[in-house]
Amino acid sequence: MEKREQIYEGKAKKVFATDDAELVIVSYKDDATALDGLKKGTIAGKGAVNNRMSNFLMQILEKEGVPTHFVKELSDRETVVKKVSIVPLEVIIRNISAGSFAKRYGVEEGIVFDAPTIEFSYKNDELHDPLINSYHAVALKLATSAEIDRIKEMAFKVNSVLREYFLRLGVKLVDFKLEFGRLPDGTIVLADEISPDTCRFWDSKTNEKLDKDRFRRDMGGVEDAYREMMKRVFGSC
Repeated sequence: MEKREQIYEGKAKKVFATDDAELVIVSYKDDATALDGLKKGTIAGKGAVNNRMSNFLMQILEKEGVPTHFVKELSDRETVVKKVSIVPLEVIIRNISAGSFAKRYGVEEGIVFDAPTIEFSYKNDELHDPLINSYHAVALKLATSAEIDRIKEMAFKVNSVLREYFLRLGVKLVDFKLEFGRLPDGTIVLADEISPDTCRFWDSKTNEKLDKDRFRRDMGGVEDAYREMMKRVFGSC
């Protein structure tokens, strides 16, 4: 496969065209941003951790019946994925109160919910990704009702599979963000990534944070946390 011109660069990834119109190459960066882009920095090795972990988890999800954009891992930082049209919704699943949820509703972190919650944000940097409900999403033609139903179904399935998987590794899956895309035929698939950038991971015994919160909150030990998650998923590496 031939890697061609760069067609997109985001906060954490670059995307390159290939000689196949239906496939692109994603390259993961070590750049880190937080607090709506106000905080910027670098997390050494982050790109490799996020790329490899995301690919591994997507393959687990594929086996459990969740279609994804994953095609082939090329290297520690580069992966071939199906070219999709991203649905402009960030889908957040929460199992335990933390982060913006705790702040928004004035509750402490660490409350285990009786059932997982779901919320949507309108993926729009200029508007700072505001919360949005499914009726708003349909009104703005971001997605159809049928697509939103499918996205919800898939998101809760991802949660069910990954929460159980991480618990076996001694990790609580507190909450996480997903993005979905449309294939040319309209099929909805899981896209973007699943990593310490997009998930909150807490050690199941100590509640030690093993994710990007260590960067957001200036807690230190950021690279160590990413390496620890890599170790839990892949063993010594």
